[in-house]
Amino acid sequence: MTRPHPALVLASLLTLAACGGVVPPPATQIARPPAGPPASAFTRPGPLIGSDAKQLMRLFGQPRLDIRESAMRKLQFANGRCVLDAYLYLPPQGKEPLVTHVDARTPTGTDVDAASCSAALQAK
Repeated sequence: MTRPHPALVLASLLTLAACGGVVPPPATQIARPPAGPPASAFTRPGPLIGSDAKQLMRLFGQPRLDIRESAMRKLQFANGRCVLDAYLYLPPQGKEPLVTHVDARTPTGTDVDAASCSAALQAK
């Protein structure tokens, strides 16, 4: 039996080594939009919590700001006495975003009670 030439063995080994040495790049991950608030946020008591955008506009008229992001919508209503920001998220079961949080302040930035601000906005 004849032995293969050492150069032929080396060339064969290098060829085989080249086949298994390539590692494919990792698949790129698509960033998910941020999660909305927990389901408990939709059941908390408070002024305007659980309202949808149409209900807010019936109460206060057209919003001064309407900001939409991937998982959240912010409506801002204001008059000369107060500014009210309502944050709406999609509930776990449902199609319309609902208010889960409300901030209220004076035009100068001092925090005020959301129920008082809501009443002041309705009084116009």
